[in-house]
Amino acid sequence: MEAFRMLSDATRLRLMWLLSTGEFDVGSLAAAIDVARPSVSQHLAKLRLAGLVQTRREGRRVLYRARDAHVRALIGEALFHADHEVSGIPRHD
Repeated sequence: MEAFRMLSDATRLRLMWLLSTGEFDVGSLAAAIDVARPSVSQHLAKLRLAGLVQTRREGRRVLYRARDAHVRALIGEALFHADHEVSGIPRHD
């Protein structure tokens, strides 16, 4: 599962968390997570190849977003799980 491998990187997971909330260009993403633009671009290229993000051109800018509702749900569940692990919230079914 390439998608899970892509999400094992903390920077890519942070990018996907943002992209699951809306569309962003590379500069906005870089500023939001305090990572250099070239690094963000490389991570986005990997996420795009894995089918997790899609792009839309708006003039000269390329906007990125999570591919679909399934990807957004996957990100949400991964972060909810991590929150339970870190905060000690009991697991539930």
